[in-house]
Amino acid sequence: MGRKFLTVLAVLAAAMLVMVVPACGGDDDDDDGGGGEAEASGTLVFAGAADPVVLDGALVSDGESLRPIDQMFEGLVTLSLGGTDIEPALATSWEASEDGTAWTFELREDVTFHDGEPFNAEAVCFNFDRWYNFTGPFQSESATYYWQTVFGGFADGETPSLYESCEATDESTVTINLTKSSASFLGALALTNFTIASPKALQEFGADEGTVDEETGFQPTGTYGTQHPTGTGPFKFKSWTRGDRLVLERNDDYWGDKAKIQELIFRPISDNAARLQALQAGEIHGYDLVEPQDMETISNDENLQLLDRPAFNVAYVGINQAKEPMDDLRVRQAVAHGLNRQQVADSFYAGRGEVAKEFMPPELFGYADDVTEYEFDPERSKELLAEAGCGPPCPIEFWYPTDVSRPYMPDPKRNFEAFAASLNESGFQVTARSAPWSPDYLGRAQEGNAGHLHLLGWTGDYADPDNFIGVFFQTETGQFGFKNQELFTALDEAEAETDQDARVAAYEEANRMIMDFLPAVPYIHTKPALAFNACIKGYTPSPVSLEPFSIVSMEGC
Repeated sequence: MGRKFLTVLAVLAAAMLVMVVPACGGDDDDDDGGGGEAEASGTLVFAGAADPVVLDGALVSDGESLRPIDQMFEGLVTLSLGGTDIEPALATSWEASEDGTAWTFELREDVTFHDGEPFNAEAVCFNFDRWYNFTGPFQSESATYYWQTVFGGFADGETPSLYESCEATDESTVTINLTKSSASFLGALALTNFTIASPKALQEFGADEGTVDEETGFQPTGTYGTQHPTGTGPFKFKSWTRGDRLVLERNDDYWGDKAKIQELIFRPISDNAARLQALQAGEIHGYDLVEPQDMETISNDENLQLLDRPAFNVAYVGINQAKEPMDDLRVRQAVAHGLNRQQVADSFYAGRGEVAKEFMPPELFGYADDVTEYEFDPERSKELLAEAGCGPPCPIEFWYPTDVSRPYMPDPKRNFEAFAASLNESGFQVTARSAPWSPDYLGRAQEGNAGHLHLLGWTGDYADPDNFIGVFFQTETGQFGFKNQELFTALDEAEAETDQDARVAAYEEANRMIMDFLPAVPYIHTKPALAFNACIKGYTPSPVSLEPFSIVSMEGC
């Protein structure tokens, strides 16, 4: 007998998606949107820190891409507004088989894609089978990072996959079959990466065309993800000029509540100060990743508003063990002792950062209070390097991203400079390297081409430890360059465990293993802020950084 998942969320670990920030009204075009219960008016301009990589959820892992994708596309399930409970989206209900390997979804009827094609069970299966059958360049980590972290391998069989098949029983019923039970599967479906696209558009505009550069990773070559992204969401694609603006317009044929604004523009402004100046000048109506030193200025301006997003992230110094001497645990321990994490937290986060001692925030179940900790200790770092036969000084290459801000890292360069100074003090000889976030840095890091050390971080997608330490350390990856089968197996077993108490204990032990093995060094959890014009109403911050713009209105902008 099947069981309705809606009644057992606590047992299977709730999920949390990544939605993005809404900004507010721009060019005061008071248009009647038509086709909806409410009139739409105005153009809302929101500044991101960088351009999207591509507008195809299956092929991205960065927030700047996921933000606009989330406005145009929908998945089978989503998350509660501002929260982490799983709610219906394109599926209205679902149930799992007794063994947890077959999930049957009842689909919403009378839904169409932006190109007029019908949404149905066959469209769902087309998308899942597309992802599963990716080959060649599309199996690169920099292309299908989320598929690989959630579902594992592909149809070619080289790596086992959680996904087995998809069956369209009728127009509005679909069953997804798994190769084993997974306590985090339903939560993962709330990810923007698994939203449903028009099969016709995917085929017509070359969605499955792309190449991989050895240094910078995957690059799409078809026009689907740059000119023809086609979902079912409340906004649809209008135009995109890289380096200038991405324009979305209201979908007047949307099946649900129509957007309250007529047009939504995303502008890339990489510099923090320039984003604030653009907001003060009325050139934009909101932006994410407010720098800590700007918060008082915004709070004291009656024309602006500052909104807090709950802390649900981690920043870390990544270590690539494929590059000697990082394969030596003593050198990794020296890195951990050589990073003055408290100084970075105190200097650059305005009291909104907490030094991290493991790779997931304390709010998540499975957090272990008794992991091994590494205090800043330059002399101990030098001792470890000497034992390992690497100096001191021990020469290393340390990478950081430019032209970007992240919720966990408002100013990467300043973090890098502080860490480089403390590492040099601790027996290392740091060579600085950098690259623009898009398109080079993220791909380099994921492919293992960002030196010995690199700065990165993570904002959770759903409320499950699998989405933090599972994403990082459950499989062999280019970014960290190690193979630890004991750790991989421990995380596999923790993900599959359906007894909640046992699952908590399993993740606590996994966190202990990780901080002893030291594949990287976590350094901070932060509470990010967003800034908007005071005329923006209805924006609700989400712990996972992605919010719907369709519910936002402009009152007097």
